[in-house]
Amino acid sequence: MAVMDLTRRARELKAVQTLLRDLRQEAGLTQWDLAARLQMPQSFVSKFEAGTRRLDICELRRVLDALDVTLDTFLLRLDARLRD
Repeated sequence: MAVMDLTRRARELKAVQTLLRDLRQEAGLTQWDLAARLQMPQSFVSKFEAGTRRLDICELRRVLDALDVTLDTFLLRLDARLRD
């Protein structure tokens, strides 16, 4: 993979993690609150927000459901961030 591809991928992954954090904060939830909704430990939320753990598509949908955000909305907001 070329260096440019790695830089782009890193930027995209960072955008995903920060959008998930921002959505949680917009919902007025702490990491503990979101973890409780997911019936997962707080460290699960902390890790995907910090970028040390990636979510698969099923996990992403579950997180978005807990945040009351549709996948469509998430993707539109992600696309907007990546265009900046």
